[in-house]
Amino acid sequence: MDNEQLARRLYRLSALMEIRGDDPFRLRSYRNAAEAIETWPTPLSEIAKDEGIAGLQSIPGVGKAIAGKIVDLLERGTFDAWERITAETPESVLDLLEIPGIGPKTAALLHQKFKVSSLEELEKFVEGGGLEMVDGIGPKTAERIKESLEE
Repeated sequence: MDNEQLARRLYRLSALMEIRGDDPFRLRSYRNAAEAIETWPTPLSEIAKDEGIAGLQSIPGVGKAIAGKIVDLLERGTFDAWERITAETPESVLDLLEIPGIGPKTAALLHQKFKVSSLEELEKFVEGGGLEMVDGIGPKTAERIKESLEE
């Protein structure tokens, strides 16, 4: 797993945490670490192998907990927090963020209130006129979402 893949996983974790309404400071810490990892010149796999968790902690934004998750990702391809969160909030919810007009707050509302957790479920929801029931989605945004789903 290269630095870009590690960063992407941390970005996805922070997005899921945001959708779930988790602590904004925690999700920001994952984003900050992901930003640093994404552009870090040395492969984190080398740092972890040569210097362990202490070496990973030398990267700005990477504390002990995130360093442990990076080691787990490198060794197992996953980590416990990811498994727990994706068991409660399917990773497919992140696909909703790809639709123009749907940000983290709207994705959270769609998932929590209307149990929409995938693009297929969103299509059915939209076809059934569900967007009119969603607070914060006006006619223009609803039209943009419909058009995006048709593409």
